[in-house]
Amino acid sequence: MNWLNVFTGLFIAVYSLSVTAGQGKLLGTPGVSQIEGSAGGGLVPWAQLAGYASEDEFAINGFCSRADVTDYSLDVCGAQINIFDRVELSYAQQRFEVPALDTTIEQSITAAKVRLYGDIVYSPWPQLSLGVQHKSLDDGTVATLVGAQETRGTDIYLAASKLHLGALVGYNVFWNLTTRYSDANQLGLLGFGGENTSKELLFEGSAAIFLSREIALGVEYRQKANNLGLGEQDWQDIFIAWMPNKYVSITAAWLELGSIAGAKNQTGWYLSVTGYW
Repeated sequence: MNWLNVFTGLFIAVYSLSVTAGQGKLLGTPGVSQIEGSAGGGLVPWAQLAGYASEDEFAINGFCSRADVTDYSLDVCGAQINIFDRVELSYAQQRFEVPALDTTIEQSITAAKVRLYGDIVYSPWPQLSLGVQHKSLDDGTVATLVGAQETRGTDIYLAASKLHLGALVGYNVFWNLTTRYSDANQLGLLGFGGENTSKELLFEGSAAIFLSREIALGVEYRQKANNLGLGEQDWQDIFIAWMPNKYVSITAAWLELGSIAGAKNQTGWYLSVTGYW
């Protein structure tokens, strides 16, 4: 995958189709695109639904992302639809490159999210959403070799998000907390479960401050299980997101992913572009 060409093509396409974009929400409030296809940050799904659709609108979005760390790289492209700001449907295709083994692991993720309560800006309590992500490996050979029980699985999560306008010396402040029920190994790229393991609750969080209407600076944290005994560690990042208008967002981040499949100190960069129609 020539990811630079994909990013460039997506950017041009977004602007050419921008007249059809939804306009019902404040700039930046949908978040960006998460690496499993849902609306959120790069690592963590948030309670917001993808796109700028209000309660009487649809929104359709497309995105591509790339993460490049010490020994691996991950390319993701996908699409999202927001139906009346109540239901989000998404699909993502992940391509995980393992140069040391001269192999590629591919995974498809079909997901849905339902807004249960509130709005991140206008309700007194945080917006709450319930999400499900069904993941399936195209080829489970590597997952089976490292001890995974299954080559497909389903994550369920509950997310709470809130944006506080002018809360910190006039700057807008955002936070999100997500609880995930999962047995995925490295997002599912190394399969699901392991010997004598079962699904467990995992915690994820994000926080950001809007330096302006268009730019947000933040951090994320994602708890990970160690089902395979390969030293899987929690993930974290620091990100900056630029949302110049309601048609495109660009996110860059520095990643600290710990140990992946026994390879330690996996750090590197992340870049993502989302287009909104």
